Amino acid sequence: MSSSEVGVVGSERVEAHGEFEHRSPPLARRSRRRVRPKGTANARASGTFAAALVVLVAATVRSAPAIVPDPPSISAKSYILMDGHTRTVLAERDSGEPLPPASLTKIMTSFVAAAELAAGRVALDDQVPISVKAWRTRGSKMFVREGTEVALSDLLRGIVVVSGNDASVAVAEYIAGAEDAFADMMNRYAKDLGMTNTRFVNSSGLPDDGHYSSAKDMAILSASLIERFPEHYLMYSEKSFQYGEIERPQVNRNRLLWRDKSVDGVKTGMTEAAGFCLVASALREGTRLIAAVMGADNDEDRLRDTQKLLAYGFRYFETHDLYRGGEPLATPRVWYGTVEEVAVGIEEPIRLTVPRGRYDDLSAVLDIPDDIEAPIAVGDSLGVVRVTLDDDILAERSLLAQTAVAEAGFFARRGDDLARFFGGLFGDSDDAKTPVPDAPIETDAPTHGEEP
Repeated sequence: MSSSEVGVVGSERVEAHGEFEHRSPPLARRSRRRVRPKGTANARASGTFAAALVVLVAATVRSAPAIVPDPPSISAKSYILMDGHTRTVLAERDSGEPLPPASLTKIMTSFVAAAELAAGRVALDDQVPISVKAWRTRGSKMFVREGTEVALSDLLRGIVVVSGNDASVAVAEYIAGAEDAFADMMNRYAKDLGMTNTRFVNSSGLPDDGHYSSAKDMAILSASLIERFPEHYLMYSEKSFQYGEIERPQVNRNRLLWRDKSVDGVKTGMTEAAGFCLVASALREGTRLIAAVMGADNDEDRLRDTQKLLAYGFRYFETHDLYRGGEPLATPRVWYGTVEEVAVGIEEPIRLTVPRGRYDDLSAVLDIPDDIEAPIAVGDSLGVVRVTLDDDILAERSLLAQTAVAEAGFFARRGDDLARFFGGLFGDSDDAKTPVPDAPIETDAPTHGEEP
């Protein structure tokens, strides 16, 4: 079987990769004409393309439910269930509705602090002065005293574990000079993260008509925190914290840390205006889910709602790494260059969340023009890879040149002119000359010999 025939194929395939070999039915190939996309590097002249369509995704055999049922009944005002890696929304109701976030606000407070730590503008052993305003802040407290200095590391635990409003104000004042200036920083980060239904006016989450967020925004924030600052996120799994002269440790209010060993954060919140809120994240077998509920009637309801969402997500969905970034997916023909081929690949990996048992049904195509011409610079877009399920596009990434190709000399270019002329004259399709990987990129799915 030629390399151009490798690809999709139900639950069997040929894979010539290292020492492994699997057999598959032959892959049907087809060409199609398409409009030249704007910005495609060095695709000149005729204005038509023959796309190389090659199915790349590996298949697995797994037992799974035939259908995905509706999400469980949730009592909270709004909720969302999101894959923390892919940001795929698995279930939601009114998740974009702006609501009082209460102490979920402190997730952003700690995010800003983590960003400042990463930038080197503050350090964990910094001694933070406690102002009168911080000391007098009402609500839940770490119990810092006015006029003292407290290590930033302790204050962060006071925010994350104890949910101390006094600690939040102290950190805000230390980083930005004043709490309202810190709120401006919070809002800038919210905008950068795509939190479109969020506005902060304080660092603690105390009620204010102009202070709001949404379940979706809080899930986005939590996913970003986990991804960008994993060391900082470890603090969210701590079950208690004892500071100063307090006789006994104060306990983390996220009781899912005790109920579910896969839960490793994030944060609770409660005010009369907000009701009971909770964002929780859990990691099982490489899949990370984030559930956010806002406006529950009581603590037990928010815990039960969150558990139901996480159970639903892990039962009916799974996450797969399909293709790694920076590795070649194809080596298409190059005209008028010093070499005849160029390796193309994706910059970032493709990771997808799909209904459990539907991995077999994924397919991917490489859409590459047949008239790529030199010169080519590293990073030039030379096509796309598109992953679909039931005709729905789940991912689409540009195929970027991984090496540069210089323009050949005069006589070599004239030789390519002749080759293209006679190729067109006799109906040769350059599809067959576009190399593709000998096998699908290795994924995290089990092989036929493994247990599902």
